Amino acid sequence: MKKINLAITGCLGRMGDQLVKSSKNNKNFKLVAVTENKIINRKVSGLKLQLNSESAFKKAHIIIDFTVPKSTLEILKIASKLKKRVVIGTTGFSKKEESLIKNYSKKIPILKAGNMSVGINLLMYLTEISSQSLGNNFLSKVFEIHHKHKKDHPSGTALMLGQGIATGKNKDFYKLMGKKYLNKKSFPYNKKINFNSIRKGEIVGKHEVAFSSGKEVITLNHEAFDRALYSEGALSAAKWLISKKPGLYSMRNVLNFE
Repeated sequence: MKKINLAITGCLGRMGDQLVKSSKNNKNFKLVAVTENKIINRKVSGLKLQLNSESAFKKAHIIIDFTVPKSTLEILKIASKLKKRVVIGTTGFSKKEESLIKNYSKKIPILKAGNMSVGINLLMYLTEISSQSLGNNFLSKVFEIHHKHKKDHPSGTALMLGQGIATGKNKDFYKLMGKKYLNKKSFPYNKKINFNSIRKGEIVGKHEVAFSSGKEVITLNHEAFDRALYSEGALSAAKWLISKKPGLYSMRNVLNFE
């Protein structure tokens, strides 16, 4: 099998670094470009560091991006012009930015996921089923813990799970979104979905969805111990996306969850 030429953006970040390591151990890929938002005179995996540009992405078949929303949209603009596929693991997009991504997906294949883990995507699937089954008799909330370096809150994964609750109820997630708490020891249930984010230590990631009727509580949870599961998931997504037509895909498509 011919190797897939891969470009990794934000290569000096926590996930970028992990993606570089995982790609070196994956026989399906050849790393051809590594980029950052500013030039530093150093090499990563033997490659010269570049800015996001047409010349940087020219040889790539696919780009994996775990950066920040502003950078992701710049990358999509370049990728759209070059007709390159993009896997997006970046989180924290606004509703307007989500709409822009959807527009780019009409021109190029894009796979976007707030979390690339098989376990988390199964958790979201179970969240949708639970929300649908329990109906309006149960209130819900989402709790997550991440390392102290993570800037956005709630996490992209927590928002994914909130979306799962809304989908199960057949309601608009943005209308159902409640309060967003940070570093609270406890937080209440509500008719809307409340979120609580803890930022401490070097925790890779913990997520919990809770449903309460007032008489009983049902919880669904997931804990990650190794960041490699996200990078390996992203590479699996990239391999899957390489044969797809323009469109906006998710890990649900990759894992074939109905």
